[in-house]
Amino acid sequence: MNIEDFDFNLPEELIAQTPLKNRAASRLLVLHPDTGEVAHKQFPDIKNYLKKGDCLVLNDTRVLPARLYGIKEGTGAKVEVLLLHQQEKDTWEVLMKPAKKIKIGTVIVFGDGKIRATCTGIKDHGGRVLQMEYEGIFYEILNELGEMPLPPYIKEQLPEKERYQTVYAREEGSAAAPTAGLHFTNELLDEIRAMGVTIEFITLHVGLGTFRPVSADKIEDHQMHAEFYQMSEETADALTSVREHGGRIITVGTTSTRTLETIARDHDGQFVKSSGWTDIFIYPPYKFQAIDGLITNFHLPKSTLIMMVSALAGRGNILKAYNEAVQERYRFFSFGDAMLILSRM
Repeated sequence: MNIEDFDFNLPEELIAQTPLKNRAASRLLVLHPDTGEVAHKQFPDIKNYLKKGDCLVLNDTRVLPARLYGIKEGTGAKVEVLLLHQQEKDTWEVLMKPAKKIKIGTVIVFGDGKIRATCTGIKDHGGRVLQMEYEGIFYEILNELGEMPLPPYIKEQLPEKERYQTVYAREEGSAAAPTAGLHFTNELLDEIRAMGVTIEFITLHVGLGTFRPVSADKIEDHQMHAEFYQMSEETADALTSVREHGGRIITVGTTSTRTLETIARDHDGQFVKSSGWTDIFIYPPYKFQAIDGLITNFHLPKSTLIMMVSALAGRGNILKAYNEAVQERYRFFSFGDAMLILSRM
């Protein structure tokens, strides 16, 4: 398929720059894949589409305040560092500005010496490997010195770091938030549980490749970035039970979807305890093995994420729904409104 098949017109003013004061105050567009019909709701109305015996699957990854500003030891030159993922205890793969001047052996100092980082490797994509030295607990120091790595289309500053975290975030490691989960409050989750809906958690650490544009004209030629995921035996057993009893499995976000579809693909459609790296690329036509529905945000034109939802609901249905969302002035992207797609209503 051609990349242009997933384009649509999006006025820039519809890109949400700040989160709503109340997480659950966003709007909800409900799309019926069988008919293409849409309904316009508020996010708490999600309860009306869930049933006893269903299961929501949420990604409990926690975003690191991964953007650091430091200086090169000896020259005082300013350096910006973005932590990508932890290779070993104190070794990180990073992106840097300016990268070309960072050679093996270069030392960068952050926070008046609270962290000293030595470049120990150069990656093929231009990234660097840094060995960190510090006293105390690294994540506490990072929380003090670091900034949230907001997506490039968000120009506003975020006054509260926790507003770019889900209320259930607990596993440190993401460079970006699983934003479909930002709509949930603890109170709403409790109400959903009280309905007899199971809530289970997986972990997928979101990488910056999430924001990497598709450069290939033919989407089949695009190579996805790899991200680390894990699912516990308890979650696997719970999902198996939901399926055996006829309940629906509804993922919150594309990251949860990629995790479950990866596990189902690799284990003959079964849910098992699993961890590893996934670069699964879901686009039409794709036969979903793991999920019956998806709660997601509105995605960028020509992105791998709009391709995924097109695989679930049909490209024509998605583009029609997106055009209606534009007309109705929905808020788009990370801090924007939500969409519910249920293949089994």
